[in-house]
Amino acid sequence: EVQLAESGGGSVQTGGSLRLSCKASGVIDSKTVTCWGWFRQAPGKEREGVAGIYTSGLGPYYADSVKGRFTISLDNAENTVYLQMNSLKPEDTALYYCAARLTYGQSWSEAYWYSYWGQGTQVTVSS
Repeated sequence: EVQLAESGGGSVQTGGSLRLSCKASGVIDSKTVTCWGWFRQAPGKEREGVAGIYTSGLGPYYADSVKGRFTISLDNAENTVYLQMNSLKPEDTALYYCAARLTYGQSWSEAYWYSYWGQGTQVTVSS
C-alpha cells in the first residue's frame, strides 16, 4: 500500500518561510507516478492546487496566488517532493496536502485525478 507522509508544517509570522516535505512509502515506482502536486484547503473553502511537477520534467506549475513565493521540487530517487514557501501571508493559512497521480493528460491542478494523498500538514501564518 502506498502512503504519503507530509512534514514541515507549523506556525510562522507574515513574511516567514516553511519547507514542506512529502515522502512516499510502500510499493510506488517513481516511473509510474506521472505528477506530484501540493494542494491546500482552508476552513470553509474548496481544496485548491498550489503547485505541481511532472516526473517527465514538465513544470513546475504554480497557482497564481503563490507564484514567485513557493517552489516545488522533486527527488525521484527518494520519492520525495518538497514545497519551499517564502514570504508567507495570512491567506496561505490552510491544511496542505501532497498527492501523487498515475494518469496522463489532465491539468496538474485537478485533484480528482490524483490517486494517493497524504494526511495533511497545517500551515498557519499570523499577521
